[in-house]
Amino acid sequence: MGILKKKTTVIPHRRQSSDGPIRPAASSDQRQNLFQRNRTLTGTTSNHVSASHNSTDLQSPRTHVHHLALRRRKIGSVLLVVLATATVLVWLLTQLTARVIISISDTTISRPIDTSIYQKAIDDYLSANPVSRLRFAMDQSSLSSYLSQTLPEVAGVSQVSLAGIGETSFTLVMRKPVAGWKIDSKQYFVDAKGIAFEQNYYIDPTVQIVDESGIVLQQGTAIASNRFLGFVGRIVALSKEHGYIVTQAILPAGTTRQLAVRIQDVVPLVRLSIDRPAGEQVEDMSRALVYLAGRGQSPAYIDVRVSGKAFYM
Repeated sequence: MGILKKKTTVIPHRRQSSDGPIRPAASSDQRQNLFQRNRTLTGTTSNHVSASHNSTDLQSPRTHVHHLALRRRKIGSVLLVVLATATVLVWLLTQLTARVIISISDTTISRPIDTSIYQKAIDDYLSANPVSRLRFAMDQSSLSSYLSQTLPEVAGVSQVSLAGIGETSFTLVMRKPVAGWKIDSKQYFVDAKGIAFEQNYYIDPTVQIVDESGIVLQQGTAIASNRFLGFVGRIVALSKEHGYIVTQAILPAGTTRQLAVRIQDVVPLVRLSIDRPAGEQVEDMSRALVYLAGRGQSPAYIDVRVSGKAFYM
């Protein structure tokens, strides 16, 4: 009967919960974040890592290095911008003219110069032209023209350089007189370009030009041509070679092409013409003076304007 006996099946025991901690089931949102297409899954076997707190995945070493490289690149870019901005600001400070310093390069100047006059003139120019306070934007020729018109004794600005932070040094060139020019009892000086000015910082020239021609003089304008001044200079130099010192040159009334010179210790005036070579006229003058001195005559003037002849009275 044992054959007909129904075989009993062994039912396995139910799985019992262990005494260890139970990991809570992930929420639906976390499950969706954990398993996504084209997503790199990373993990760890460590029991001390909580992968479900704030971040849903862990960075791989490669991703971590990539993020660090991006961060270093951003910080480097910011530092580069800061350094470039600081460099530009420092450069602008070195180009800015907040204080004017006047310097004179010519060591032959024999009289003290009041630099405050020229500092004020340059400050006035910079106030009227604010962009010129930056040296790289300054028009030096325009500044020279302004100073020559305002202060005729200034020939120009030869150099503009850095003197310190916010300080600029302006090197001025002063006009050097070749002759004094006296008009209506007022003393002027004339440089080699024929420009008249009143303030002279050099030794007074030995030649004094007395104008009797009736020319209306405006300070800072050319009252004589280079040819005329060159002619006066040649007459002075050649006369000295012949032993005569010219002390005064006179422009006769009604003409600017003739010249009368007064010679030291010689009574007569000598009349010359700028249209005839200076050397020939000085030779005729010398022979005439020797001839008159030998005869004991002292005329009022000697005229050597005509070649090979000398007239006297």
